[in-house]
This record gives sequence, C-alpha cells and structure tokens, in this order.
Amino acid sequence: MTSRPHAVSVILRGGLIAGTLDIAYACVFWYLKAKVAPVRIFQSVAAGLLGPASFKGGIETAALGLGLHFLIALSFAVVYVVAARQWEQMRDRPWVFGAMAGLLLYTFMNYVVLPLSAAAPPSKDPLWIVLSVLVHVVFVGIPVALCARRG
Repeated sequence: MTSRPHAVSVILRGGLIAGTLDIAYACVFWYLKAKVAPVRIFQSVAAGLLGPASFKGGIETAALGLGLHFLIALSFAVVYVVAARQWEQMRDRPWVFGAMAGLLLYTFMNYVVLPLSAAAPPSKDPLWIVLSVLVHVVFVGIPVALCARRG
C-alpha cells in the first residue's frame, strides 16, 4: 500500500522543479543572447524590491534575487496544490490545468507584479516573450500540476 505524499513535500518538489527550470531558462537565454552572467539575472529579480541598486550589491543581492525567485515558484506551487485539493479536475487533468496555470502565472507576473515593482520593465524581445510564455506553460505550470496530481 502506497500513501499519498504530504502536501509540503508535493509543494517543495513542484516549486523547486519549476523554479529551477524557469531560472535555468532565463540564465541560458540571456547568456546566449547577450553574454549576461547568471549573477546579473538573479540581481534583476532582486531589482523588484531594490530597484537599480540591486545591480551594485554583488553576490548578496544575487542571493536575494535567487531566493525571491524560488519564493515565487514555491508560492505558485502552494496555490496550485491547495486549489487542486479542492477541485478534482485540476488533479485529473494536470496537462490542461497546469498549462493554464502557467499561462496565468506569466500574465500575472508580467502585467501585475512587475509593473508594481521597482524593477525595470521586462524585455520586449519577441523571442524572449514567446519562449517565456512556453516556459511558464511547459516548465512551470505542468510540472507543478504533475506533482500536485501525485499528492
């Protein structure tokens, strides 16, 4: 007899997988496109709180940015897992609902959170936008939904 994983382990697994895939994508994309180092990517996340000063904070603001990134990914996982425990279809159809949740997260972050933050406006590079939407659907929403299905 196998037991269902505890909600905390499901949330941690989903959030850490999604957060890792998302930040890896950002680091690889910007390194290949403009030779931007991962530290600067992490600092750009911290800029949401600190503004341009985050880019002068060295490894400390990079660590803050990486921590904030995973806090966001874990928060997304919490919301999805809690909702999936209440709404059976979210567990039964993780490919559909995970994709929709990833798209909703992308939209919320880019059109609500970022404009309200101290960060510079996001890149308007068309390739970045298209790939970012796909990453949020395939590498963020769906992995969290698949983890939620197991829990």
